[in-house]
Amino acid sequence: MKSAPKALVLGGHTGLLGQALMDALNCSAWCAIPFGRQDGQILDVNFLARKIKRIAPDIIFNTIAWTQVDLAEEHPSEAMALNRGFVSSLVHSIRGTSIRLVQYSTDFVFDGAKQTPYTTDDMTRPESVYGMTKLAGEQALGTLPPGQYCIIRTAWLFGPGRKNFVSTILNACRKRDSIDVVHDQTGSPTYTRDLAQWSLKLAELEASGIFHAVNGGQASWCDLACESVNLAETPCRVNPVSSAQWPQKAKRPRFSVLDTSRLALVTGTVPRPWPLALREYLYREYLPQNF
Repeated sequence: MKSAPKALVLGGHTGLLGQALMDALNCSAWCAIPFGRQDGQILDVNFLARKIKRIAPDIIFNTIAWTQVDLAEEHPSEAMALNRGFVSSLVHSIRGTSIRLVQYSTDFVFDGAKQTPYTTDDMTRPESVYGMTKLAGEQALGTLPPGQYCIIRTAWLFGPGRKNFVSTILNACRKRDSIDVVHDQTGSPTYTRDLAQWSLKLAELEASGIFHAVNGGQASWCDLACESVNLAETPCRVNPVSSAQWPQKAKRPRFSVLDTSRLALVTGTVPRPWPLALREYLYREYLPQNF
């Protein structure tokens, strides 16, 4: 009997996406193994290489990253060490093997100057340290054979297992009568459970290259907050404010909606609209546990 394919999920213990990937893999024919900082000095290239050799996975999903966007502006070298340096270590560890790598990236690799969704062929032009380090992580994969890796760009994650924008908004609304939310940044809200399923499908197809994987439609942060508050039936007012009224250290793209045409073409799956995914997250997972 053929053994189940083995997947190593970096960040699978506690990460927002990592936990969703573990759940999806455990419900499939895969053998899923989580791996993270609690398992040792994963930033040490020799330690990492030894562990990967011992586990001998068929594929690695890397969800480990520096994601604190504003803090990256103050600690660029640390952000680069994780978002590029760690990826380089992974590349070193699997070069010359048959192990495939799925690397996650971000809408922050774009400058937000477009008015239509970004495709995988659009030129990257990050304007924040976070975006630059994530793009550098993408570029670090270039020394591998093209068929050995897959880059999945995603955005605006929400889902169970860890604090996210939606849970933060609803928790704030339990304590206040009103909240201020930025209305002039538009992107692609994404449910981690959906992202995990798309990732699994791409892995099963041994897809390579760059994919954009987000839920359908677009929203501002204010739109996402309003929909969350309405679905939760919370008596809290959402006040739209401009980015200028809510200054942040890192520059955010004003428009970073991602085009998922290539994902749909390769997998045969069109991502469902984000409001439907949000409804599932709130009604099945967040609200029963918090209200």
